[in-house]
Amino acid sequence: MSASMTRMVRHAFRMMLGTFASRVLGLVREMLTAAFFGATRQLDAFYVAYTLANLSRQLLAEGALSASFVPVFTRTLEEEGRPAAHALARQALSVLLAAGTGVVLLGILASPLLVGVMAPGFSPEDRALAVTLTRWLFPFLLLVSVGALAMGVLNSLDSFFVPAVAPAASNLAFILCLLALYPNPTLWGMVGAVLLGGSCHMLLQWGWAARMGMPLLPAVPRRDNPELRRMMALFLPYAAGLSLNQLNPVISRMLGSFLEGGAISVLNYADRVLQLPLGLFVIAISQAVLPLLSRQKPEDREGFRDFLRDALRFNLFVVLPVSLGLLFFSREVVHLLFVRGAFGGWAWDATAKALALYGLGLPGMACTTVIMRALYARSLPRAALKVTGFTVAANLAAGAALMPFLSYAGLALGTSLAFTGAAWVGVWCLQRDLGYPLVLFEPRWALRQGGCCLVLGAGLFLFRTLWAYPLEAGAGLRAAWLGGAFLLALGLYGGVTRAAGSPEWGWLRGAARKDPPKEKGVE
Repeated sequence: MSASMTRMVRHAFRMMLGTFASRVLGLVREMLTAAFFGATRQLDAFYVAYTLANLSRQLLAEGALSASFVPVFTRTLEEEGRPAAHALARQALSVLLAAGTGVVLLGILASPLLVGVMAPGFSPEDRALAVTLTRWLFPFLLLVSVGALAMGVLNSLDSFFVPAVAPAASNLAFILCLLALYPNPTLWGMVGAVLLGGSCHMLLQWGWAARMGMPLLPAVPRRDNPELRRMMALFLPYAAGLSLNQLNPVISRMLGSFLEGGAISVLNYADRVLQLPLGLFVIAISQAVLPLLSRQKPEDREGFRDFLRDALRFNLFVVLPVSLGLLFFSREVVHLLFVRGAFGGWAWDATAKALALYGLGLPGMACTTVIMRALYARSLPRAALKVTGFTVAANLAAGAALMPFLSYAGLALGTSLAFTGAAWVGVWCLQRDLGYPLVLFEPRWALRQGGCCLVLGAGLFLFRTLWAYPLEAGAGLRAAWLGGAFLLALGLYGGVTRAAGSPEWGWLRGAARKDPPKEKGVE
């Protein structure tokens, strides 16, 4: 099992390297957007339109298709070889293009209804702007759908760096478009930047898949292909579950449309900062986990349980200190990244509060993401539907209950509470299927990890108390202050966890070796 964990950690690190570039460029993109547009109702309209187009992409391409395609493709590759797997990928591409075209046309026609549901508090003028923007952004779906399918192929071939860095190309294209429009950037320029970025995202991954001997060209789907039938049988249940999951950002924007102007924008800014640790650690680990879980023999329930438990513990080992950092330094992070130009004091305070509250839910988000991959690998669409249904219901209930008292902060807190509860629902579903308790928080591990986090929290509190953030200094000095806090956290947490004998360090050392050990039946 340690060999499987070593391999997972190695793949996760490759994803982290590529994702780091992508997330940093994503933050630069949001910094430029904040400086050019601030937090306004017009920008709220753009984010509503972008979210609607993005929801379709996450549901169809990176959601249900990925969840149903990767396990089937991985097993076909292992059991029947590359020619059969390549044929499956080409036929899946045809299905994706046909479904994607239908969704794009439907989305364009239904834009007024979608905007009305997502932002019922908009004025007629703001709603009309959001409808027009939505219609122009919906073709983004087809571009990134092909890239998402290529990502599934590449991950199954143990290629993780290029899929992780592909969004960086998209973000870079967006940034260059905004800079080219300076000093007169417009919302329509942002629409063009999004479409250009989607093209770059697609071409990079498609080209790399072709370079690895898997050119993705459409092929007529064959009804007698059992792997394709199996994939499609899983697709619809996963689509039903994931369609519920994609309602979470809609809920925040829907409820936020009833709050003060700029509420949706500050939640988006906070979410963009959160995407750095989410993408860098959580998504990287979950992407590395899915192919390896898919290779586990279905009858080896205890082995599946042990690997999943270790993967979740490694996830928490990485994410818990990040969550503490967001709680302690949200104001400083937001000030460094966004406070300039049209981004004023109210936006700073609001974004920082939302970011800190999102940080509370980061461990729950991390566990839920990995647990969902485990449900996909076990072909449990009904259980996945239960988890996503709970997330949506809890998010809506908590957001609606907290919003009258905490405004936008209540929406961020509601999201964190919903994902934390969803993780426990997912654990319960998996335990029922496997017939073994997961024992995620075994007392010795929990006490060791909790003690290390307490030491880290005390160290961060002392740093923040003894060395005040240089609010009026230049960007370089402010960045150096945050860099010092990061180095302190890294050294302190690394030191106490090694001294405490955390087993995660063994997996990290194994991943750093040139030739990590291979485990029979997994490689």
